[in-house]
Amino acid sequence: MMSSDSPSHNPHLTIVSRREWLARTGCGFGAVALAGLLATESRGADGTRVPADPLAPKPPHLPAKAKRVIFLFMQGGVSHVDSYDYKPRLDQDDGKQLPFDDARAIANSGLRGSSKRVMKPLWKFARKGQSGRWASDLFPELAKRVDDLCFIHSLHTEGVAHGPATLFLHCGATNFVRPSMGSWVLYGLGTQNANLPGFVSIAPSAGNGGPRNYGPAFLPAVYQGTALGKAGGPPSEATIRNLAGPLPSADGRGRFDLLRDLHAEQLKRSPGDAELEAVANSYELAWRMQQNAPDILDLSKESIDTLKLYGVNEKATDTFGRQCLMARRLCEAGTRFVQVTYGDNSANPAWDQHSNMPKHGDHARAVDRPIAGLLADLKQRGLLEDTLVWWGSEFGRTPYAEGNGTGRDHNPGGFTVWLAGGGVKPGFALGATDEFGHLAVQDKVHMHDLHATILHLLGLDHEKLTFRYTGRDFRLTDVHGRVVKEVIA
Repeated sequence: MMSSDSPSHNPHLTIVSRREWLARTGCGFGAVALAGLLATESRGADGTRVPADPLAPKPPHLPAKAKRVIFLFMQGGVSHVDSYDYKPRLDQDDGKQLPFDDARAIANSGLRGSSKRVMKPLWKFARKGQSGRWASDLFPELAKRVDDLCFIHSLHTEGVAHGPATLFLHCGATNFVRPSMGSWVLYGLGTQNANLPGFVSIAPSAGNGGPRNYGPAFLPAVYQGTALGKAGGPPSEATIRNLAGPLPSADGRGRFDLLRDLHAEQLKRSPGDAELEAVANSYELAWRMQQNAPDILDLSKESIDTLKLYGVNEKATDTFGRQCLMARRLCEAGTRFVQVTYGDNSANPAWDQHSNMPKHGDHARAVDRPIAGLLADLKQRGLLEDTLVWWGSEFGRTPYAEGNGTGRDHNPGGFTVWLAGGGVKPGFALGATDEFGHLAVQDKVHMHDLHATILHLLGLDHEKLTFRYTGRDFRLTDVHGRVVKEVIA
């Protein structure tokens, strides 16, 4: 039987090679896969080596208005002309064949000005709130909260297909392997709670970039997002794998203490071994997560009123309601960047209605109340002031019918996103698309600009947030991007 005595006082302890030691101890704690991720070092003033924690909090470049981000990703492309971008011309010209520069036709054949049938919105628009912002009854609960929202109606992006556009949304590149935005944020600011992941992706999709959308690429792997569940999966799967550990807590503590002693002895014999130090640090993090994360992810601790606010335990809203509530709990506990994906793992993502626009209504019913509940909950807890909520898709949808049918095609040329809290102007709207809602024409905001602005609100200068790789300094916005100061309060 293995003893928990310190190795330095155990005459029967055999010192083995690192490779053999890893093979013998590579089971147990769920986060052992983090081995090798924390291998960084620094030098003290006297030149001695000092172990560095890459997840330790770091000072921002400039005063921050937001401490954390919740990104609500509507996978597939919500129709802005059916939700927040009101265009009377669509009602006037409904059914008419008019020429449009179709993004997909241009990408495939260079064809411009092809004839398309104008399609009016399927949901009624009205001015809402004291701000008088236009919103349709596609999202009735969110329409009640327009005074908390900051709309950008002139966003445009790269990529016509879901894969490239989704990668661009998350990583700032359509094809090259680049770090995801959450990884950049964690790299730039560190974590607020050493006992929890600093970057979490709830129910991510396996397609259209998959893990790359929450991956660190060439950044140190410690900045990888932690996935909870998968798109389209049940809420019960939205947890950290093997979090409970293979042993009862008392036995697990004994095992952990023994491994920590082994680590210490090995480090004495191999001073300066960054790889071995990384393994030791990964076990420490795994242990801390096992002691703290289960409580954070346990929604049973919430009141009945709070569960009702998010639509938990109601058929249409239960899954996304639980995910939004989990996002609030994670942020409240110190997680820096939380993404919640509404989508699935099918070939056509959730909001991708090429031939059945009424299906938008089903998806809206699943997310409308949970998102409105999240905003209300954050506000009443005083968290909305320094939590930036970002809602949007990889692109919008066309103002005309695809193939003269009953759906809309992809539209990267002009669409709407909204922000809330975290230092943006409430009840505000910036930019405009043309009279059909097709292309951004006024105060245009590129996706690089949106990324730069979100980083700015977090206190990060997008031009200074760089990482040197293969002889070049990389950043989320590449060599582009401007801070959209017009939306900042």
